[in-house]
Order: sequence, then structure tokens, then C-alpha cells
Amino acid sequence: MADELLGRLLDTIHGYLALGNEVIDGPQVCFVRNTEVPDVYDANHVRYVRARTPKEIGAVLERADEVLAASRHRQFLIDPETPPSFEARLAMEGYECNFEMAMVLEGELTAHPTPRGVSIRPVQSEADWVALEKLFRANHEEEGRRSDRDALSPEVTRQVVVACKARKAATFYVASIRGTDCGYFSSWPGTNGMAKVEDLFTLADFRHRGIATALIHHCVEDARARGAREVQISARVDDTPKEMYAALGFRPLAVLRSYLVS
Repeated sequence: MADELLGRLLDTIHGYLALGNEVIDGPQVCFVRNTEVPDVYDANHVRYVRARTPKEIGAVLERADEVLAASRHRQFLIDPETPPSFEARLAMEGYECNFEMAMVLEGELTAHPTPRGVSIRPVQSEADWVALEKLFRANHEEEGRRSDRDALSPEVTRQVVVACKARKAATFYVASIRGTDCGYFSSWPGTNGMAKVEDLFTLADFRHRGIATALIHHCVEDARARGAREVQISARVDDTPKEMYAALGFRPLAVLRSYLVS
């Protein structure tokens, strides 16, 4: 049962990342590509690598350079069947390893009322997408301040929003408090009974008011209204949101790795 749940979790994550993008299957590898948004990592990546020998690994890396020629980065997703020799090759070549905790909600969320004055709306109109892009920009600028890297450029922010628009089966929501847009989140019901909720953010001045929790409740309800049973959410292993998710009822199921060079 645990293996079945893990299998559906991986299918859900990979299915979400493929939304709106081109999927190219090849020998011992699968590529996801979107040349309209070449700088968006999740829209341009490599997965399901099964290359083991030095010759096979070299062929996959060479093919990645061909398929993803429009992108300056290379990102490889690791799954339980990825050969250790391939992962070792990425580590040897200086790829940065990133860890993400995949968590699953099987029952009900911990009850939590929506704070007074908070409204949540689906992103539908062009004005809504403009509002969402402003919030994404605030998120990217904050990430730049919190790390030793430069903030993502406004052009990358624009590309991220274009990629979000292409995920037509997913619905983005914006939270407002007394008319001020202050947060966002998204919901995708999946195709195998497990949904994915993704991209949670709240402006710093509006945190600790229950807005993020309200967004989670809203998106979980949306996913289940569209047929999902379990709901998957991800968190960086070195960040605190995983604790909030656990308090709401999500349980950790797997730690996933990816390798990036940019």
C-alpha cells in the first residue's frame, strides 16, 4: 500500500510539472520542455533517467543539451529507479543537489476558520493575472534577499506567470484582505485520485494572520470537489512551512532530490 501511494505521488508530481509543456520520451530518459519560457526550471527539465553505463550517461547528457538548447540551466529529477551511477555523475560535474519533502493529506485538514476580512478568488481575468504577477515578483525579490543569489529577474517572473497560465487544468487563487492582494496558491485535482496544491506565498506584512492556512483549506476543498482523495504538497526540507503543513494534517511520505546547474 505504501508503494502504491508513493507511485501515485510521483505520478502526480510529474504530471503537474508536465502541464502546459511538451513531453519528449527518449531512450532511457524523458524530457519536459517549453521554449516559450526557457528560464523556468520546472517547465524545462529531465526525468525518468535510466542510463547506467558511462556511455549511456554521456548520451543522455548530450541529448539534454540538444533538447533543452533554449535553456541556460539543466535540471534533472531523481526518482527511486534512477541509477546511482547517473546521480553520481551529476554530483561529480558540480550540479547542485536540492531536497524537497513530499507530504500527503489523506484525511481532513485541521479545522481553521477563514480570518475576517479575507477573500479568496480564482485567477481568471487579465487583471487577476497582473495581480498574480505582482505577487510572484514580490516572492522572487524576497527569495533573493534571503539567499546569497541574485533575485530572479522580472523577465523570469514574467515567464513563470506564462507557465502558470499554460497549466490550464490547475487553478490559481489570490487572497485579499480588505481589498489588498496579499497571497496566492494553486490547486490541481490530478488524474489518479491524488491532487497537488502548489506555490503558496503570502506577503511578509500579512503573515501570521491565517491567510496561508485559509488558502490551503480553499485549495484542498477545490481539489476534492473535483474528484481528488489524497492531496500532495511539497516543502523544502530546510524551511519551516513543512511544520505548518504537518500541523494541518499532511504527513511526510518521501524526500525527493533534484540536481541543477545554471
